[in-house]
Amino acid sequence: MGDNLTEQIIAAAIEVHKILGPGLLESIYEEALCHELGLRRIPHERQKEISVIYKDVRIKGQRLDLLIHGEVVIEIKSVRRLEDVFSSQVLSYLKSTGLKRALLLNFGESRLVDGIKRFSL
Repeated sequence: MGDNLTEQIIAAAIEVHKILGPGLLESIYEEALCHELGLRRIPHERQKEISVIYKDVRIKGQRLDLLIHGEVVIEIKSVRRLEDVFSSQVLSYLKSTGLKRALLLNFGESRLVDGIKRFSL
């Protein structure tokens, strides 16, 4: 299921987690990950606004934490454990954007590899 782009993103996230460790705010990890992605020259957009369509009406107000290379949605969490609602949130983002890949990254884990969930439609 892995691909080169998601592997690069995960490597960048692991580097952030290795340096900062668990226990900080999601916004801190988002900022640090954006910096790390920039250092690695991986194109990304932060807090990308998307719309939800309901009965042919476009509803604004939803934001992706990160959109990498216009292809991969990143949702950042900093919690003790991932809840099912977070996966539902990511799947909703994929449906809204028409994109096929996402990563849910939980920086709250003591080992980031235990807090990575991949989505591929």
